[in-house]
Amino acid sequence: MPAETAPTVFRAGPGFAALLRLELLLALRRSADIANPLLFFVTVLALLPLGVGPEPELLARMAPGLIWVVALLATLLSQESLFRSDFEDGSLEQLALCPQPLYFAVMAKAAVHWLVTGLPLALLSPLLGLMLSLPAEGYLCLLISLLLGTASLSLIGAVGAALTVALRRAGLLLALIVMPLYVPVLIFGTGAVQAAVDGYAYGAQLAVLAGLLAAAAALAPLAAAGAIRISLDN
Repeated sequence: MPAETAPTVFRAGPGFAALLRLELLLALRRSADIANPLLFFVTVLALLPLGVGPEPELLARMAPGLIWVVALLATLLSQESLFRSDFEDGSLEQLALCPQPLYFAVMAKAAVHWLVTGLPLALLSPLLGLMLSLPAEGYLCLLISLLLGTASLSLIGAVGAALTVALRRAGLLLALIVMPLYVPVLIFGTGAVQAAVDGYAYGAQLAVLAGLLAAAAALAPLAAAGAIRISLDN
């Protein structure tokens, strides 16, 4: 189904669920957009031991931060294309003209971005943690923190993607916009895994990540919807 039919399906179907299903089908047809972040994530983490040395103690100490930083960069890699194809074929303007709030369209796109990017990264992380000699105590926390954190990254990145959707080669500008907003997620995500590895309680860090996700879910789609309207007006 072509992307330009998205507004019609949104009106005909059960609202958000119909748009979410359509966006997921369209995303699955763009296999390169799914494979590139995963390949980047696996390749960079596979090469890191060659650069920093194969000592298990060193890798174990660096593993939480390395995995989180590379996951963040892999998520950012696919953010630029979040609204790009819809903007170029005109369907983004049709979505903005629909009677339903643009908030739900942005939420659906961010959710699909997480499903095809953040979720696979989180599920792969324990395997890569094993490769980096991450202690067994950190695996569960790593998985949970990445599930929560990558969802926040997808929502925050949607704001940057909306602000730069009308610009060509906006990758660097997008990174400059969203990187400061990614920092709290990175800090608490890495801190949670490090606390689990050191044998301390990590529930507080996960609670903060959940709070950041709740705030991002409430505010980021509103900001992204406003940014899309500004980009379309210009």
